[in-house]
Amino acid sequence: MSKRLMPSMAALQCFEAVARHLSFTRAAEELFLTQSAVSKQVAQLEEMLQHLLFRRIRRRLQLTPAGSLYLTEVNKILKQVEMSTHYILSYGGETEVLKVATLPTFGARWLIPHLKGFSAANPGIHLDIRTELEPFDLLQARADVVFFFGQGTWPGAECIELFGEEVVPVCAPDTLADQQLDSALRLTEMPLLQCASRPEAWHEWFQEQGLQTEHSYHGPRFETFYMCIRAAQSGCGVALVPRFLVEEELTEGKLVIPWDHPVTSAGSHFLAYAEHAAEVPKIRSFVKWIEQQAALERG
Repeated sequence: MSKRLMPSMAALQCFEAVARHLSFTRAAEELFLTQSAVSKQVAQLEEMLQHLLFRRIRRRLQLTPAGSLYLTEVNKILKQVEMSTHYILSYGGETEVLKVATLPTFGARWLIPHLKGFSAANPGIHLDIRTELEPFDLLQARADVVFFFGQGTWPGAECIELFGEEVVPVCAPDTLADQQLDSALRLTEMPLLQCASRPEAWHEWFQEQGLQTEHSYHGPRFETFYMCIRAAQSGCGVALVPRFLVEEELTEGKLVIPWDHPVTSAGSHFLAYAEHAAEVPKIRSFVKWIEQQAALERG
């Protein structure tokens, strides 16, 4: 088995301090070590790396090119360690962390408003909510619970359907001006805002009405529904989005529906967790809360 190149944290701290001060003496004072101890740590690090990290030019200390490159990586490591330490210090001894992953717009528009009261009802659970666009790594424990849109099939996971959705076209009131639309195809006279996660959305919306157009895939493409909504609100064109994500803008008149033909999406919104974690108390509590919130929404 090959020897692992794993420098000590002390060596990394000594190197970073010397690189920041460009002085072994000042680094030693900061770390409450002797100058010889700091020098020894850096020398051992250079021996491991097989590169000089510092050189003296006219009695002044300078980083070598290898030293500058290594400093960038070491700063990342030390910053991550510091963040992880603060992360643990922020929780009480009896607190359990529940890692939740969600799609960005769903998280901002539906999940967060429905978490009101959860912390008060479950003071021993600290929520760590992250947004993800890449496939969720549920079974590798990067998340305890995930929210996703689809068909509800996930190997090794328990999937609970929350609700379906219908999509509607929306745009800013000024985008329509004085136009009187006599056909859904008239929407193609405006830019059709595309969402990268639903590339077939416009094509299926027109097709559901028995319409064909070569423009259904044309238009500015955005990574998330939130960006599509903001683009539509700014007058950039017309977006096709799940209605529940824009209820607030529709109610306030910031967005309007230029052609009122809602289409039910093929998928639904689901909550999922690993099958082997079904009896974990923090997961049970969270799932029960979300199921109640979804039931109230449906009701």
